[in-house]
Amino acid sequence: MNNKIPGTRWLRVIAPILITCIISFMDRVNISFALPGGMEQDLAITSQMAGIASGIFFIGYLFLQVPGGRIAVNGSGKRFIAWSLIAWMVVSIATGFVTNHYQLLALRFVLGVSEGGMLPVVLTMVSNWFPEKELGRANAFVMMFAPLGGMLTAPVSGMIINMADWRWLFIIEGLLSAVVLLVWLLVISDRPEEARWLPEREREYLIEALSRERAARQSKQPVSKAPLKDVFRNKGLMKLVALNFFYQTGDYGYTLWLPSILKNLTGANMANVGLLAVLPFVATMVGIYLISLFSDRSGKRRMWVMISLFCFAAALLASVILRNHIVAAYIALVVCGFFLKAATSPFWSIPGRIASPEVAGSARGVINGLGNLGGFCGPYLVGIMIYLYGQNVAVCALAASLVIAGLISLSLPASCDLHESSKREKQDRRQPHQV
Repeated sequence: MNNKIPGTRWLRVIAPILITCIISFMDRVNISFALPGGMEQDLAITSQMAGIASGIFFIGYLFLQVPGGRIAVNGSGKRFIAWSLIAWMVVSIATGFVTNHYQLLALRFVLGVSEGGMLPVVLTMVSNWFPEKELGRANAFVMMFAPLGGMLTAPVSGMIINMADWRWLFIIEGLLSAVVLLVWLLVISDRPEEARWLPEREREYLIEALSRERAARQSKQPVSKAPLKDVFRNKGLMKLVALNFFYQTGDYGYTLWLPSILKNLTGANMANVGLLAVLPFVATMVGIYLISLFSDRSGKRRMWVMISLFCFAAALLASVILRNHIVAAYIALVVCGFFLKAATSPFWSIPGRIASPEVAGSARGVINGLGNLGGFCGPYLVGIMIYLYGQNVAVCALAASLVIAGLISLSLPASCDLHESSKREKQDRRQPHQV
């Protein structure tokens, strides 16, 4: 008899987290449409300043990474995200009223601070709800916020700019955060023990499975108060920081300059650029799901991170080589989209395998915060390279960064992967129980 456990958590936990992350992504990247949609002309912004304005978000993004991870482990991630939603709503609306690039830089920095704790908080919340055998897929659904956010941001931003102007883009998308805040407060819970809506069988299953996994990890690595220095002493975690830095350099260099690249490639207006930008993000969603599936089934986290990064780099180079063939170059950019976030699910399944839960909570913040300095370097690098050498050299630089990240993945410890015994146990649990 197959004693199937209810899956209420997939809707009541993953859905509100995903929606919240989508809104944060829209507020983060809508500047990539505002810049070619009139902001550059109105505020007299050069390509170098555009790169700084796009990337300075990630300097502010550093500040709440570690506190956010700790709060999610020891306190309430729900309250943390609620206050974050209020903050980035106010900042986004205010951006619609800027009159010079200094105000823009300040608000982009503050937006980075207000969104900074989000990812380590939600990833830790997910780990509070999903056992190891489900964690890869759960992370994959959360990571779909980027392609879904891109799919929404691209046509909506292009349409708003065409119908009104870039200022209304920030105001309207900022107001969406108020609606999401209401959904967040009504639906989400921090842990299974606190969720009154959770069926009893599902609660018992989660508490038992998660407790067993915590005990197994603690037997290998004793619980400590997890000072921050424990994170920096862990060589495996430091390799993840370096890997994430070079990954995010390529990731956000592509994401934040994609509208400009498409406009230069096709000569289309912003409404059509918005439509063209949808397909790469559709491919991103497919890539996240498929790579997470392969990663969970094989247990080879490192291998799938490496494959995703190398393929992303190859597609970027192909878009340059094929630049004189518009359709072929666009197809290469869509392939870039497929691998854009494909590495994220296996990547974020790794910290909990090479560190105790207490250390992993802070580690997610350090990895995301320091790694996302690449989110500053990527757009800034593209802006400088375009100014000095042109767009094609800029894209090649992003590909080189992704190759470095892929090489680092080869040096990660073997404990990042699920061992054969773990995979056999996972397969046994999938078999129907017979009486």
